[in-house]
Amino acid sequence: MVKDMTKGNPGKVLTAFTVPILISVAFQQLYNIADSIIAGKLLGGGALAAVGISYTVTMIYMAVANGSNIGCCVVISQFFGSKNYRKMKTCIYTSLISSAAISIILSVGGLLLSPALLKALNTPESLFTDSGIYLNIYTGGLIFLFLYNICNGVFTALGDSKTPLYFLIFSSVFNVLLDYVLVRFTSLGVAGVAWATFIAQGIASILSFGFLMLKISKIECEKPSLFSFEMLKKILFVAIPSILQQSFVSVGNIFIQGLVNKFGDVVVAGFSAAGKLNTFTITTLCALGNSMSSYTAQNVGAGKIERIGKGVKYSYIMSFIITVPLFVLFFFCPQYMMRIFVNSSNTDIIESGTAFLKIVSPFYLFISMKLIVDGVLRGSGAMKMFMISTFSDLLLRVALSFALVPYLNEKGIWYSWPVGWLLATAISCFFYFSGIWKKNINNLTQK
Repeated sequence: MVKDMTKGNPGKVLTAFTVPILISVAFQQLYNIADSIIAGKLLGGGALAAVGISYTVTMIYMAVANGSNIGCCVVISQFFGSKNYRKMKTCIYTSLISSAAISIILSVGGLLLSPALLKALNTPESLFTDSGIYLNIYTGGLIFLFLYNICNGVFTALGDSKTPLYFLIFSSVFNVLLDYVLVRFTSLGVAGVAWATFIAQGIASILSFGFLMLKISKIECEKPSLFSFEMLKKILFVAIPSILQQSFVSVGNIFIQGLVNKFGDVVVAGFSAAGKLNTFTITTLCALGNSMSSYTAQNVGAGKIERIGKGVKYSYIMSFIITVPLFVLFFFCPQYMMRIFVNSSNTDIIESGTAFLKIVSPFYLFISMKLIVDGVLRGSGAMKMFMISTFSDLLLRVALSFALVPYLNEKGIWYSWPVGWLLATAISCFFYFSGIWKKNINNLTQK
């Protein structure tokens, strides 16, 4: 089912569209959380730390895949909003072909460079082998990661947030079960955790691709081109800043992970577990921003700019509903949240992760404001403003981490998060509430 978000009550339309995406993101995060829980509970703190170190590198691959997702989603949304279905299909085919090529290049390069990346992260010798095994298996399955993200972006652009949810629920549950079976009943160890993700991700991507081809075949229009450099240029206009944004954040996290690794296995394991909970929150809030991008892009394509502000208000309400319970859990019950990942006897690991959660969780509502208005900036094509606010957060967070570590040890790294978030939120909100973004609207359907 495709959904035109240029008509109807903005609150009802956006809520109906966003809720399935939020549930989808929650299940998608099960991949990573299940990896850490099973590694920590069944294999020990060392395995948990190894998966956490590898995750920092895999975030770069996710950043490129998600940026590609966003690039195609915004352009397809605008063509869908303007009812130009032939160009919309050309954009879909171009996105799929180009993302497949990128994933192959990244897989080959990643497999060759993984040892160097782990060394650059100051990976402890005791964790190097397991980290490398997990990272190589994950890198080999990048084509599945990219295929799923592009298919998900297309579904989202067409206003269909339910179809990818169904596939993801199935693959997430399957991933958790396979995780447990391969670790509990085989001698694969950390490799079992990685193979479970590889297989589950592959199933989700293949199912999504097949259903997408069936769905778009039912949309009647003139015969589209299978590939267009002109369309690729439009996609890259949005995708490159989005990829740079998410990649720079991931690269920044690599620098931060390198600092964390210097504090030893206990701090690495604590940060790995707490970081997964933090990533769950931020990724969920990013889903609100991505929904606003699709909503904004469709309405820009239809020339209905006045509907965007109403969508932002409803997104703020949804962000409040999400962030308050998570803040309560992470700030007042962090020890119990950490025990999801490790046994209660690992008191040092629990203490390390607890410190991180208590510092960052009070600021979730602020970062949610930034991500929502960023969705508007990106969906309207105001990419320069979008990049300025994002890079301000990243640069300050990395710089503060290095500056504060000599005085506060690992807590200096934790404190860099809220400071970076507050500055970036102020910049994004200025761009949005001042109305400057309206003067920089880029309607790609008119090019």
